[in-house]
Amino acid sequence: MSAADRHFLLGYGSLINGQSRAKTGETGNVWPVKLHGFERHWAVMSLEYGMSSVAVIEAPSKACNGVLVEVPYDQFPLFDEREVGYRRSQIEADQLSAYQDDVLPAGTYWVYHTDDVIDPHHECPIALSYLDVILAGCLEHGDAFAQDFLTLTKGWASPLLNDRQAPRYPRVQPDVPTERLNTLLAPITTLSIKELSVTYES
Repeated sequence: MSAADRHFLLGYGSLINGQSRAKTGETGNVWPVKLHGFERHWAVMSLEYGMSSVAVIEAPSKACNGVLVEVPYDQFPLFDEREVGYRRSQIEADQLSAYQDDVLPAGTYWVYHTDDVIDPHHECPIALSYLDVILAGCLEHGDAFAQDFLTLTKGWASPLLNDRQAPRYPRVQPDVPTERLNTLLAPITTLSIKELSVTYES
């Protein structure tokens, strides 16, 4: 397949998580990367689920981490539907740097982004059921990658809801390693470890 026929999505939230991606469509190989020229924020993207999501906005000299995922072009409508409310735009190869010394594949790169950030609020807080999926995906690429997600995301002072027993996120993953995630979350959340430790009902 020529480079002109290969397409890639930059996943920086729940699309980092392989199990979560598989719920939407067919994808191929994955490369952990940093995306330059964009900044990731917690933002209200939809009122439907009563929770906030992560979104990126263009921001010169800023960066966030994510994964470059090969996606067959005929699968893009499925991902566009999943990312309703975001705008899909092309990004350039020089905006990406690999975590390892991997050579990134040639092709057309896309990212879902927004133009404005609406801060989370009590009706649309950061939902732990969604954050768990993102962090579990980050851990697929190592602890340092997960730490970078926390460091390179703005908005942690926003309201945070432990909804593990009544998840608001529709693609919830009840089998995530909550104890390990709680350790990662402890430095950045206002919830206590005791409050974080409520696990999903079986």
